[in-house]
Amino acid sequence: MRKTLLLCLALLLPLSAYAQARELPDFTELVEKQGPAVVNISTAQTLRAHPQIPQLPNLDENDPFFEFFRRFMPPNQGDSPREFSTRSLGSGFIISADGYLLTNAHVVEGADEITVRLTDKREFKAKLIGTDKRTDVALIKIDASGLPAVKFGDPNKLKVGEWVLAIGSPFGFDNTVTAGIVSGKARSLPQENLVPFIQTDAAVNPGNSGGPLFNLRGEVVGINSQIYSRTGGYMGLSFAIPIDLALDVQNQLRASGHVSRGRIGVVIQEVTKELADSFGLPTPQGALVNAVEKGGPADKAGVEVSDIILKFDGKNVSSSSELPRIVGATRPGSKASMQVWRNGAAKDLTVTVAEIPADKVANGETKRAKPVEAAANRLGLVLSELSAEQRKELKLSSGVLVDEVRGQSRADIRKGDIILALIHKGINTEAKSVAQFNKALDAIDKSVTITLHVRRGENQSFVTVKGQNGK
Repeated sequence: MRKTLLLCLALLLPLSAYAQARELPDFTELVEKQGPAVVNISTAQTLRAHPQIPQLPNLDENDPFFEFFRRFMPPNQGDSPREFSTRSLGSGFIISADGYLLTNAHVVEGADEITVRLTDKREFKAKLIGTDKRTDVALIKIDASGLPAVKFGDPNKLKVGEWVLAIGSPFGFDNTVTAGIVSGKARSLPQENLVPFIQTDAAVNPGNSGGPLFNLRGEVVGINSQIYSRTGGYMGLSFAIPIDLALDVQNQLRASGHVSRGRIGVVIQEVTKELADSFGLPTPQGALVNAVEKGGPADKAGVEVSDIILKFDGKNVSSSSELPRIVGATRPGSKASMQVWRNGAAKDLTVTVAEIPADKVANGETKRAKPVEAAANRLGLVLSELSAEQRKELKLSSGVLVDEVRGQSRADIRKGDIILALIHKGINTEAKSVAQFNKALDAIDKSVTITLHVRRGENQSFVTVKGQNGK
């Protein structure tokens, strides 16, 4: 009898394992359909740095080693900056058949050149439409049509424990597929209180940034953005930007090139159980106001220090981390209802939402504005306008001044030269302004040879610039 029972159990175990295996999701169809919409993104950036050259020791001229060091140490060239190129890899995905793609802002930040490679090995140079560093979202465009595009899902319908799939290019391995589950929702990260991150345990590594996070229906629910790691590699904690937030950002980037967000001018903190008890609030919820900007929107609306904001624009504020997101998503200039808890009772207020200045971050701190470096055109030339005095002195009616030559120029152009005109296919286009010259230059195919009419000192000459494919 005992042997018969053991035999029955032995037969049941494989069946049980088979039934359990059948419960696991099959991602193959999802990958086949959605994989072609995921791309590899590589960027190139030229940096300028001052070389570290050994300096002559501070020796007395009578020291016997002074002459030795003077003769054999290299001359001090530390003031001459050198250029070097850096490259980085990331991921992205196609959101429309006409070539618009989403990725992370940090993937394309500072890039001089963005290259998109599709799964069929075609490569395109991408144009940066705009970036939003606060949400780490970037919109880029390639010149192509009929492309496979992803479908979008609703991240608000995600459930913790639900299966999700990440596709990207970790360490440059194109279209790598990893799976996991939703570990948490609406996560707040340090200095990242505008994004309610989706936390997953899908393996995400350097290079996955900007790639899509799919649900089992093959819909994109997020953009893989960050990992929490003590080693720099995957440790089971990955964070994705909800796709509804990213789509709102890309709509604004496509329309105006920047993102506007609301602000009301308060400093807030979390409401603990002890604080809720002391303010007579039945449950710990809302955002406690501990400072109000004088003359700001909240001040004008009658908000006071020690108010607890319970609702904003009809939305419940369950924790203090939710308020910046709700306010930030409110259109600047609009009027919003606000419910606060004051003196043991709820009170309704109306506030006119202002806009976050460009140099402000979400937690109220101010960023120092970085000096804007003049942009170089596609020839690597930084140009400036000639002043009225310079035109009069040089007896010129047009021309633009070469302030700097970056990289390895394909033409004999030097700092201080004056470009008088651009000649292409027999058409002589005078350089009347920097914007007009660069626009005329960009309108010409990069592979075509062009000619520049250049003035150097008292002499004028024509300088030929070979196309990028020229030999």
